[in-house]
Amino acid sequence: MKVAAAAYPLDWFDDWSAYVAKITRWVQEAAGEGADLLVFPEYGAMELSTLDGAAVAGDLERSLHAVSRRMPDVDALHLRLAAEFGVHILGASAPVFDGGARPVNRAALYTPKGQKGVQDKQIMTMFERDPWNVTNGEALTVFDTTLGKIGVLICYDSEFPLLGRALADVDVLLVPSCTEALAGYWRVRIGAMARALENQCVSVMSSIVGPAEWSEAVDQNTGMGGIFGPPDTGFPATGVLAEGVLNKPGWTYADVDLEAIAHVRRDGVVRNRTHWDERPEPGKTVTICPLR
Repeated sequence: MKVAAAAYPLDWFDDWSAYVAKITRWVQEAAGEGADLLVFPEYGAMELSTLDGAAVAGDLERSLHAVSRRMPDVDALHLRLAAEFGVHILGASAPVFDGGARPVNRAALYTPKGQKGVQDKQIMTMFERDPWNVTNGEALTVFDTTLGKIGVLICYDSEFPLLGRALADVDVLLVPSCTEALAGYWRVRIGAMARALENQCVSVMSSIVGPAEWSEAVDQNTGMGGIFGPPDTGFPATGVLAEGVLNKPGWTYADVDLEAIAHVRRDGVVRNRTHWDERPEPGKTVTICPLR
């Protein structure tokens, strides 16, 4: 299959039709290049807050509610486009109020057959905790699709090895991200590459790029698309299948061969995914040796 990772700029919209036109254009372009799986970034849906005007888009609390209210329409649009173009789409994540007092940060996976699955972010950044007060979700999910087994670690989640380990059965790990600074981009990228190494899978990182000065939450963004694998048998020595250009909007593409993933897991020079289980839990094997 061919995967596409978005370097996605946030726009201002005066009406819903402008948003529909933008998403349709992005999906149509990737599908036209033969992509089967499209990955949009974390908090890319925050641009929907502009539909309620500058006062709402610029207010941390009001923007959360404004975006959450739009998500049923966003779901319907992405399901229609997934069916029309015959692609799987990981939509840009959004704050969603789903019965709780505070929103989760949720990404949805849409299939060409009209199915939808969701993944909520597990561990919140300092900004999400305070002042934004976005809360964590409860469970990780393995999506068993016609493209293989897919998992999602949203941005900061990719930096935690045990979250990645919980998704060790996936073939493709999606990492939608939103990072303000170059250092933040590299933290998430290093996490995405490390998870591909440990699980001997392919990770796909998508980023927001450029300014969105109308929002305190996503005002500055640094990143690019990237697709990574284990630096081992059947994959590039660097582990980099494809990468975009920093802060340049557009798609980054790579072909992903599920048999190559199976082969490196079975016959790679190293067997990280299998060998992980050869030791007990790290916390149970640590001893204190006083050498003061």
